[in-house]
Amino acid sequence: MNTLVIDVGGTHVKLLVSGKRTPRKFDSGPTLTPAKMVKAVKALTRDWPYDQVSIGYPAVVVHGRIMSEPRNLGHGWIRFDFHKAFRPYPVKIMNDAAMQALGSYRGGRMLFLGLGTGLGSALIVDGDLQPMELAHLPYKKGRTYEEYVGVSGLQRLGKKKWRKNVVQVVGLLRSALEPTDVVIGGGNAKKLSNLPTGVRLGNNANAFTGGFRLWSPKAPRTP
Repeated sequence: MNTLVIDVGGTHVKLLVSGKRTPRKFDSGPTLTPAKMVKAVKALTRDWPYDQVSIGYPAVVVHGRIMSEPRNLGHGWIRFDFHKAFRPYPVKIMNDAAMQALGSYRGGRMLFLGLGTGLGSALIVDGDLQPMELAHLPYKKGRTYEEYVGVSGLQRLGKKKWRKNVVQVVGLLRSALEPTDVVIGGGNAKKLSNLPTGVRLGNNANAFTGGFRLWSPKAPRTP
């Protein structure tokens, strides 16, 4: 069975199908609605045969249902019927950070933090995956974690102070959640110069691995 994986981000939507090595992508941003996304996906994948679809979505997903609108995209996502849009192919939807975490998992208790447009987060404990929404918790000076380690923090603080805050945030979350493995992924992870001890760098390609694993009976259990 060939799986089409759609990784929806605040800057780009990236696509990959089973058996291919080179992803395809198109711009996203605040004007991207789900209908526009589906139209662009179908146009870019006309020559890719697939049997099922995995979607990584940058906001809250519960039991495969979108529960909140994305902060950096257009509106209309909560009520959009992706199953109808991609019929006859079955569709599974999960949080985008959870999908990359799924592709990064090696066992034990793993915390995943995605440094992209915002801050994605997920925890996998002995094969049980729990997407989290840590980004909008208060951090300091009336701002949230996302406002310090997301792209807005990088632009406001500059790379040196941004890196310092990433290390501090990772330390706080490690103390609170006690993971045995910490993975930092997302598009801005490559801007880090030194990783704290016990932290490994993820890879954006792991989001595709997670999308493929989502259909495997051996994959970590998702809520």
